[in-house]
Amino acid sequence: MTLHVDSEVGRLRGAILHRPDLELERLTPTNHDDYLFDDVLWVKHAKQEHDAFAEALREQGVKVHLLDQLLRETLAIPDARKFVIQESLDERVYGPMALGSLHDVFAAMDDVELTRHLIGGLTKRELLERVTEPASVVVHAMDLDDFLLTPLPNHLFTRDTSAWIYDGVSVNSMRKRPRMRETIHYEAIYRWHPLFVDEPFEYWAEGRADGAATTEGGDILVIGKGAVLVGMSERTTPQGVERLARRLFRSGHAHTIVALAMPKARAFMHLDTVMTMIDGETFTKYDGLGMLPS
Repeated sequence: MTLHVDSEVGRLRGAILHRPDLELERLTPTNHDDYLFDDVLWVKHAKQEHDAFAEALREQGVKVHLLDQLLRETLAIPDARKFVIQESLDERVYGPMALGSLHDVFAAMDDVELTRHLIGGLTKRELLERVTEPASVVVHAMDLDDFLLTPLPNHLFTRDTSAWIYDGVSVNSMRKRPRMRETIHYEAIYRWHPLFVDEPFEYWAEGRADGAATTEGGDILVIGKGAVLVGMSERTTPQGVERLARRLFRSGHAHTIVALAMPKARAFMHLDTVMTMIDGETFTKYDGLGMLPS
């Protein structure tokens, strides 16, 4: 298998999609803003629409890789499982007294259940169904339906956390807190999953190690012929663009990056929200975008 993306409009041979599940069921009228959604979704219909989209891709000869399946198969590898659990459970978030119980609960899950809760989250009620309440101020202060491990409903947008550019992948440090933990899953998948472990490819960004120098795939458009268009939006920082450019230029895989200064507003969330490449010569553009400094 050759892992390579030449442009936004070339022949698509493979894609990672995420089928909606528990994480979308966790959205409520009172919390959807916290998870960057404008409203709650009808999960049954979201699954149907996802299945129709995935089938349409398959009919065009595209190999569809489902994120939850990739993660589940990665968690079957002991080193990967240990990495994901450790990186997902931060003492600074959960406090030292709850950490042991949380580790025990996740370690005891099979790969299917662990995948479901890493993506869908875990409430205090669900923890107490498995273990006695730990002597933890953090846990004690929570209501039963508060999340110990928050859900990741934005895993739906697979383009953002993992962006392929020419002969490599940018595993992105995410700007918004509700999305930051997504990166752990992609770090593990690209490091350990059999689909990728023996394949030659570059890393243009290595996930959480980039910290505040964030980039998101929706802001990265591969124009082709060694050029990349990047939007500096509310999600992608100038520092992130510089780090991305440095690696691309050193490798020789790209020679030009055009960085666009975008309005820092939700209506212009990502560059691909307002500009779409439709062939090698042409973009469509949102009429309200105006001219952007580059």
